Amino acid sequence: MKSRNLLLAAASAVALMAIPMVAHADAFVDEAKAVVAKAVGRADKWDGPTTGPKAVGKKTVVYVAGDMRNGGILGVSQGAKEAAEAIGWDYREIDGQGTVSGQATALSQAIALKPDAIIVGGSDAVEQKAGLEGAAKEGILMVGWHSGPVPGPLAGTPIFANVTTDAMEVAKVAAMKAIADSDGKAGVVVFADSTYAIAIAKGRAMEEWIKKCAGCSVVSFQDTPLADVSTRIPQLTTTLLQQNGAKWTHSLAINDLYYDFMPPALQAAGIAGDGDPQNISAGDGSESAYQRIRAKDHQAATVPEPLTMQGWQLIDELNRAFAGEKWSGYVPGVHLVTPDNVAFDGGPKNVFDPDNGYRAEYKKIWGVQ
Repeated sequence: MKSRNLLLAAASAVALMAIPMVAHADAFVDEAKAVVAKAVGRADKWDGPTTGPKAVGKKTVVYVAGDMRNGGILGVSQGAKEAAEAIGWDYREIDGQGTVSGQATALSQAIALKPDAIIVGGSDAVEQKAGLEGAAKEGILMVGWHSGPVPGPLAGTPIFANVTTDAMEVAKVAAMKAIADSDGKAGVVVFADSTYAIAIAKGRAMEEWIKKCAGCSVVSFQDTPLADVSTRIPQLTTTLLQQNGAKWTHSLAINDLYYDFMPPALQAAGIAGDGDPQNISAGDGSESAYQRIRAKDHQAATVPEPLTMQGWQLIDELNRAFAGEKWSGYVPGVHLVTPDNVAFDGGPKNVFDPDNGYRAEYKKIWGVQ
């Protein structure tokens, strides 16, 4: 857009300024393509911890889910349940049903059970700070999944470790996919949710990466709560199509859930499954997202979390906390799933499940079979 304004301002400036701008734009697109090429590689090598405390003995853990309708939260719960069984712990779940009040109630119910530990699955630690502090006073250890914008201990909260990929790297890879596929000409609608710190941070980061692309534009930034997508997204999709038409070439969403409810409106507008807008998600790699990507049905890519593996990591982090050790420091790498590689890394099961032997690695650390 800057180069276009310079052309209108003075013809003499073109020779001096347009060439460097084009060269810079080409370099940025090349960078985007390199980032994408790296992110689509196979995730078949274990890069997590290889040492840690042995299993500390029988414990009870409650998984407080932010919303079990969310594929990411559900996938992590399945991994945590599997890992808890492997290490010999009792495990149960309570669903917060997608609202701040519901999550607070679920947390209170979990505390009343007097467990040894609570896993905060997808609820914002700051939003639920009062409940978390109440749990800490009862001597309950806590870890989180997507409970804040950064991995590891969350400052100002009693969360021992927050398990997540690097949200900023996830945002970068998703945005770079749009830039690379459009050769630096993407017109992007960003979907985010300010209810969650990690979600809005990813949304704004994707927005900034698109703005770095000279020939790209942010058509619209939509702050739409995940809890309301089933009712809001169909009409919002129609409205965005009417307002922007062909300018809307790509979507970047902080979660696949937005695209669960977008296809009918796109189909009604006569848009083919592999047509524009190309829908790209910066997490979490739900089963329905894999199905859409495989079928080229109104989703072009997702940057999935290794959900089952992260469930195992949550149990490992709790075991470290019980043993009085520091968190593992493990932050899983960023992976991009497209129609070209959807069959790999757990693809046949419609979930990103790295073929890196993580189950055996954690069992080895814990000293269990």
